[in-house]
Amino acid sequence: MSNTGRWTLAALVAVVALMVALWPRDGGDESADQTTGMSTGRMGSTEAVGPAPDAAARARAALEPCPPAQAPAPASSELSGITLGCLADGLPVDLALSLAGKPALLNLWAYWCAPCAEELPYLQDYAAQVGDAVTVLTVHSDPDEAKALARLADLGIHLPGVEDAAAQVRVKANAPNVLPLSVLVRADGSIAEVVARPFRSVDEIADTVEQALGVAA
Repeated sequence: MSNTGRWTLAALVAVVALMVALWPRDGGDESADQTTGMSTGRMGSTEAVGPAPDAAARARAALEPCPPAQAPAPASSELSGITLGCLADGLPVDLALSLAGKPALLNLWAYWCAPCAEELPYLQDYAAQVGDAVTVLTVHSDPDEAKALARLADLGIHLPGVEDAAAQVRVKANAPNVLPLSVLVRADGSIAEVVARPFRSVDEIADTVEQALGVAA
């Protein structure tokens, strides 16, 4: 091979190597921490919002209505200024007003999160056990609301919930970008604790809430 041919071949190899080095890697939308069982990677996503769910999708999910607004919201509320859509009917929910005057457990989850699917039934059982003493509200943290409703219907979860595509609750709570995530809120609207781990039983939820909010189930 002539010197010219060798230089041409070398240049071609260098170009191919550079293309491989710069080629984007698809690491997937979600990663899971095998130690904690938590999911990361898509909370507060800026991807396009999925198709709006229709009335049939909301009816199939058969969710409980979102808590009605209470007035006035305490000045100490750390969730002031957040208005989210209710999963049950699509209507706006002023979070600070809706949670005013009662302790609350906000559970951040997403339809693609496997640990969330394992935790949600425990939350539903806890909500039935604690009754009106604590508001248990799910907060879907992904832009695709329709998939959230379908997932809840498949799981048989009927807890009241809101759609939080922009992760406003997580940001206000200064919480890590992981799922599932629970935010425990006092009756005055202040945040008592952020639980950055999945609950493994109803008793674990009850013990955590009692220690943070002083409410026994």
